[in-house]
Amino acid sequence: MLDPAVSAQLVTDLAVSGTWVIQSYIDSGTDETSDYNGYIFTFNADGSLVADNGSTTVTGTWSVTTDDSSDDDDYDSMDDIDFNIFFSAPPAFEELTDDWDIASRSSNRIELIDISGGDGSTDILVFERN
Repeated sequence: MLDPAVSAQLVTDLAVSGTWVIQSYIDSGTDETSDYNGYIFTFNADGSLVADNGSTTVTGTWSVTTDDSSDDDDYDSMDDIDFNIFFSAPPAFEELTDDWDIASRSSNRIELIDISGGDGSTDILVFERN
């Protein structure tokens, strides 16, 4: 298994290597993918995150960090790496704000998962290369 710092850098390099769309967003069992239809996401090397649909631009921040504490890792795959997304507005984008665990990744897909500490519900966010 790769060192978590090396894996985090590989995920960072993948995210900045193109533009992405949300292929799926399941919030506690509810499909909310349509909230992001038409938006192209750009993960910039400076940590800025831009979602643009041609008429509306939403900005936020992102990072990939290593986290050795097992108490906030809810998923075993790459469990020492968090994919952090932050949007302060609008509400649909605020829902994406989280320290996601990476469920899987490939050259064209990043699947993120978060299991709520409160009620145990699961959120799944899947980005696909545009």
